[in-house]
Amino acid sequence: MERVTERDSKYNDLEQMSVAELLHNINNEDKSVALTIEKALPELEKLVAITAEKMKAGGRLFYIGAGTSGRLGIVDASEIPPTYGVPFDWVIGIIAGGDGAIRKAVEFAEDDTEQAWKDLQKYQINDKDVLVGLAASGTTPYVIGGLQAANKHHVTTGCIVCNAGSPVAAAAQYPVEVVTGPEFVTGSTRMKAGTAQKMALNMLSTSVMILLGRVQGNKMVDMQLSNNKLIDRGTKMVMQATGLNEPIAAGLLEKYGSVRKAIDHHFQTS
Repeated sequence: MERVTERDSKYNDLEQMSVAELLHNINNEDKSVALTIEKALPELEKLVAITAEKMKAGGRLFYIGAGTSGRLGIVDASEIPPTYGVPFDWVIGIIAGGDGAIRKAVEFAEDDTEQAWKDLQKYQINDKDVLVGLAASGTTPYVIGGLQAANKHHVTTGCIVCNAGSPVAAAAQYPVEVVTGPEFVTGSTRMKAGTAQKMALNMLSTSVMILLGRVQGNKMVDMQLSNNKLIDRGTKMVMQATGLNEPIAAGLLEKYGSVRKAIDHHFQTS
């Protein structure tokens, strides 16, 4: 397969560009990402639908990846519990090379075709779960091996890749191909490809959480109240939903510990 993510940049002599030229040209490339995502929406819709179905039945969502892709999966997974008030093990991100690879690259970790399945065994992954492989290139052995092993064990599989016709996509039951093309710096897939994967992950996990009932109207009614900013936001949400003044809304929020529970209590007793 041809990896368009590895094609030469459309730009040359980058070191001779002014700061303004660098930023303008990078921004021009970034503008294309959302349009590329739009072309993949039908594929993404299928992955969202099956993930929500499996999670409604008690399954979990796993991400596996290496390098930037692995880090993006971990970011998405780590943000779901505080945002939507769900258990920390509903969405799990795993990176080739282990947690140490989040901060420092682990040499050749992505080349092991058997390690991903070993890593997944620590979580007792099973046929109720969904495994999404993340690989800009679509050729990462760690991800390919993990998806292939998951298929053999009847785990639902998907992927988000940035090249067409890749081995990762071939190994996934629900492939999402977001073909972002050459990078501004040749081969630097932390740029457009990384942005595309982040956007796709946002859409996947957010849509799934909405389908699981973790949003009311447009509000994060189950968010964890872990700092003053979020308590203030939660208080305003209770005020807006109930018409109560700020002191009473804040008191309800403090008493019941969640926006949803505070609102529900108000309407049950009013």
